Amino acid sequence: MKINCTRSDNKLTMALEGRLDTTTAPQLEAQLQKELPETAELTLDFGALEYISSAGLRVLLMAQKVMNKQGSMVVRNVNDTIAEVFEITGFSDILTIE
Repeated sequence: MKINCTRSDNKLTMALEGRLDTTTAPQLEAQLQKELPETAELTLDFGALEYISSAGLRVLLMAQKVMNKQGSMVVRNVNDTIAEVFEITGFSDILTIE
């Protein structure tokens, strides 16, 4: 998985590319832990993300909990496969998806 970060003051956009699974979730978690303390607005761009597993969902939940306390989080450009995972798991009720 590839993570492209763009920061403007306290706004962070992370564009994910590839698969967010057991192998790559720790990479995203480490990047979020490094970046979130200085972030008030987090945007996750899933335009190039092909797949998400339960390990990836766990990292998203962690990020959402942090951002609930210090700002906002939006997930954009979700494909049909990932949207279905969000719907089945109830994450569509937890996350702000645009």
